[in-house]
Amino acid sequence: MLKRLLSSPVAQTIVGRILGGYMLLVGWTTRWTLINRRAAEEVWKAGGPAVICFWHGRIVLSHFGWAIGRGSQDAKVLISHSREGGIVASATRAVGAGVIRGSTSRGETRKGGAEAMRQMLRHMKGGGAVAIAPDGPRGPRMRAQMGAIQLAKHTGAPIVCLAWATSRSRTFNSWDRFVLPYPFARGTYVWGEPIRVPGHADPEAMEAARAALEAELNRITHLADNAVGAEPVTPAALPEAHAPQPLAAPVAASR
Repeated sequence: MLKRLLSSPVAQTIVGRILGGYMLLVGWTTRWTLINRRAAEEVWKAGGPAVICFWHGRIVLSHFGWAIGRGSQDAKVLISHSREGGIVASATRAVGAGVIRGSTSRGETRKGGAEAMRQMLRHMKGGGAVAIAPDGPRGPRMRAQMGAIQLAKHTGAPIVCLAWATSRSRTFNSWDRFVLPYPFARGTYVWGEPIRVPGHADPEAMEAARAALEAELNRITHLADNAVGAEPVTPAALPEAHAPQPLAAPVAASR
């Protein structure tokens, strides 16, 4: 019954707006510590296109990390055509960000992937930023796919990773370990150093960039969780031959 109800675009809009209002409440009432914001500020100041990346389980507050309306590039978030995606799209619009529906995942062409890629490239050609959860829409959790790398290669845009965690939240037992933050908590935002993909990058170089993106996002997510005393969310297991490398040392904090 609930699934049928949430299949309605009207219901998705209503639930999404409620979620968007909740996201704003949490963002405004959280006492934030900012780590390495300088990395994002340099991209904002330089202007031009950008690719923003965060893990699917942290989508709720990621819009705050791009400082929408405060001098950063106009951002549009890539959101899948799923039922849950309809709710997230409504919530994203409610907090002031644009939306592109589709997916960059392999095999998602029939679900608007090709058109989504065209829309993202057009938006970035005009100097905009595109936000992607590189492990979405179906995982594996915290394992980057190639969509962001392809965008960065074709546009010359830097990839900016961001992560957040709060001292009061609930982590769901979903594939992405979705984190729902609670209001009136302590929070930490962490930005990663920009990653660039040369326009002439061959498949080997693109795979190296994908691995760097995955490692950086996992590093800063781990850092954010540790900063607020939250139990770290770990990446989905991979076959032993492809086990991830240890997390790198954290960057220096700046406020």
